[in-house]
Amino acid sequence: MGLFDGLRRGHDVQFDSGHAATNAIELTKRRAQISLTKQDAATGHLRVNLSWRMRTSDIGGPQRESLLRHPFRALKPPEVVGHSQSMVNVDLDLGCLYELQDGTKGVVQPLGGYFGDVNAAPYVKLSGDDRFGSGSGETMYINLDHRDNIKRLLVFVYIYDQTPAFDRTHASVTLYPSSGPRIEIHLDERQPQARSCAVVMIEKIKNDEIIVRREAKFVYGFQAELDRLYGWGLQWGRGYKTKVER
Repeated sequence: MGLFDGLRRGHDVQFDSGHAATNAIELTKRRAQISLTKQDAATGHLRVNLSWRMRTSDIGGPQRESLLRHPFRALKPPEVVGHSQSMVNVDLDLGCLYELQDGTKGVVQPLGGYFGDVNAAPYVKLSGDDRFGSGSGETMYINLDHRDNIKRLLVFVYIYDQTPAFDRTHASVTLYPSSGPRIEIHLDERQPQARSCAVVMIEKIKNDEIIVRREAKFVYGFQAELDRLYGWGLQWGRGYKTKVER
């Protein structure tokens, strides 16, 4: 398993209260970092949600071109298109590497059943494992009331079935602080060979400030590569999930 091609620290950028229409802040390459402390949002439970949907090209083909050639098709009711087998096989998982101030390190992820704990170390808990990209996606909770115990958290996404599929999905990770606008990171880059992505680092810096920094680093490997590139130093082995029926 492996992940990531380097760690680049972005400059702290001051944001306003977010987009007026959506009350959201999008972290981008140009605006990669935000301070939860300066947003008065460094307390309570920080909810982290992963959601994804298939790219239109995988579902219905070149609809735009079709309407240009056959404009009257716009008057027909849309077809309901079901998931193909290849689409069903796309199983994105949300995970988090954690390092606490006392030196404790580990991972929270569906693989292996490491779902964590929100009221005790590591103060991170995954609510469940969504294998089919449902509307609610996968959700993780971080207890920032214990921020003094947290050194850094790396939220990442990986593809369990080892089939590269980031180029077939529109994935996004959204952070919902206890107050203020939500924070969005979109994983829209076409990365046909990538199997994992480091999404965002949540870190306590020298002045006890909690910052959120966009990473969006796609890699060909899995968690062990993520560990190596971000210097966690854990031991990794192959893991499996039990089969489920839809």
